[in-house]
Amino acid sequence: MVFNAHRKTGRWELEALEMAMRAAMHRAGAAALTALLQFPAPAADLRNMPCACGHQAHYRELRSKPVLTAVGQAEASRPYYLCPDCHNGQFPADVELDIVHTEFSPAVRRMLALVGQEAPFDHGRQQIKLLADLEVTTKNVQRTAEAIGQDIAVGEQAEIQRAKQLDLPIVRGKPIPILCVEIDATGIPVVKKETVGRQGKDGHPARHRDVKVGCVFTQTTWGAEGYAIRDPDSTTYVAAIETAEEFGKRIYLEAWKRGWSRAAKKVVIGDGAEWIWNIADLQFPGAIQIVDLYHARQHLWDLARKLYLNQEAEQRRWMMVHQDMLDNGDVENLVVALRSIDSSNPELAEAIRTTANYFETNTSRMRYPEFRSQHLFVGSGVIEAACKTVIGSRCKQSGMFWTVHAANAILALRCCHFNGRFEDSWEARRA
Repeated sequence: MVFNAHRKTGRWELEALEMAMRAAMHRAGAAALTALLQFPAPAADLRNMPCACGHQAHYRELRSKPVLTAVGQAEASRPYYLCPDCHNGQFPADVELDIVHTEFSPAVRRMLALVGQEAPFDHGRQQIKLLADLEVTTKNVQRTAEAIGQDIAVGEQAEIQRAKQLDLPIVRGKPIPILCVEIDATGIPVVKKETVGRQGKDGHPARHRDVKVGCVFTQTTWGAEGYAIRDPDSTTYVAAIETAEEFGKRIYLEAWKRGWSRAAKKVVIGDGAEWIWNIADLQFPGAIQIVDLYHARQHLWDLARKLYLNQEAEQRRWMMVHQDMLDNGDVENLVVALRSIDSSNPELAEAIRTTANYFETNTSRMRYPEFRSQHLFVGSGVIEAACKTVIGSRCKQSGMFWTVHAANAILALRCCHFNGRFEDSWEARRA
């Protein structure tokens, strides 16, 4: 086809040449792999092997299996053993080749996992076709990515269990000036069965489940004005749909991996939600706790809009006074000022009481001048960005509805990739 086009036009289409050459190389590579994957029948003294039931499985015959490899479709022929007692068959060569219960080679499964965690599964299918010239289905991408993510999640759970038993290795290295942990949550759409018995907002049925998200990063410098600067490429992430208690162990393990035990200053930053501080108290005792300044300001703005409905000038004037108290760390007087507001409207009175309680509960976490004098972060922008990039861009696209199991598998895979640990995880799995 390429040469026919050249004869007609007198011009070479480089892209067509490239693709034709790639296809030819794939065909040659697949043929070579097929030749290499022809296992001989075992010798007479190797025709029995142990079976899991405790008896012996006997060699029966050579059986073929199609395998999609990085260079295209190949065929493996390997010995088949059958146990006459439990009637379970075995293919030892499949274990050696890492193709047990799959028709995708390790290299192809690795590709499917990476595209599956990055974008919608059908987009991943298209990317595999464009970039690797391999034909797979959307379901192939989904099942492979979820299976590999589940393997990673199982490994993480094993680590978490060791952490619960205080059986963690000491992470050696240089002292860390400041180690920060930020925690938040964001909702993702789920299938109906995952919200049974759960109440949504305003009395409506729930349509989302909260993904708890955490990040850990280091800080060694600050700018000319004293504002904290996060160390480049120092942020790692964890995320899962699970209880606060379970997530607390997950984020603790990540902090431990990052050198929590050798950090000079340890900081936990959150938006003021009670479950976050429960985790901080239980998993990170003694750490400096900071409520995100911008969330705290938002609480004041929400109240200002209720106090002065549709009166923007009055809202701004009220905020100037009360935000100054907050920014200056004068939270006690801010609480007094809030509690002095009188209203005969029950809903407004409740909003005032709730806001005052929020600031009173978090007073020690809002000493912003003190925190800034230590060059600490007072905002949770890092975790806010994580909610958008790590979770939202993959799990909250139009038309997506997740099961908890599938979401947690993809989140485990995605965090592993973002943390730069996927290659190590893949090699460890093979080992």
